[in-house]
Amino acid sequence: MSKSQRRSWLDGPEIPAEFSEHGPARWPGEHLGLPAHGPNSLASVMRRAGGVTIDWIGCWIVAAFINIFTSVLGGTATLTYLLFIVLGVTTVTLFARTPGQAVLGMGVARIDSANERVGFVRALARTVFTALVLPAAMVDTDGRGMHDRATGTAVIMA
Repeated sequence: MSKSQRRSWLDGPEIPAEFSEHGPARWPGEHLGLPAHGPNSLASVMRRAGGVTIDWIGCWIVAAFINIFTSVLGGTATLTYLLFIVLGVTTVTLFARTPGQAVLGMGVARIDSANERVGFVRALARTVFTALVLPAAMVDTDGRGMHDRATGTAVIMA
């Protein structure tokens, strides 16, 4: 394994890629037909984690504000979790990115058809899996989380 291929514990466990019958990829996303760098290249694990963090903090602020006036919807933690799911499903369905992804220059794309939108069902599944944390933390050799692999999507650079 060369220095450029060395993984750290922050990259998560390495699971074989979905399209790895041609041997190891030279860069993440090569077997998906994505470029090594620039627009439409696969976003890094750390960049995706940053996007989730931005989304979570935004939901937490809104939840804390709502809880000033009412606790009918649950405490701040519960409301943050619910808002995170609603935000993810709504924005990925409508804009193919969450606000955190937009701030960091990323978006969600289907790998089976680049011209089609992600859609509600895929956005719902991705968001629920992301909210469960473990599927998003487990990445394959292309750097895609299990939630992306399960829904046939990838987070790419805009």
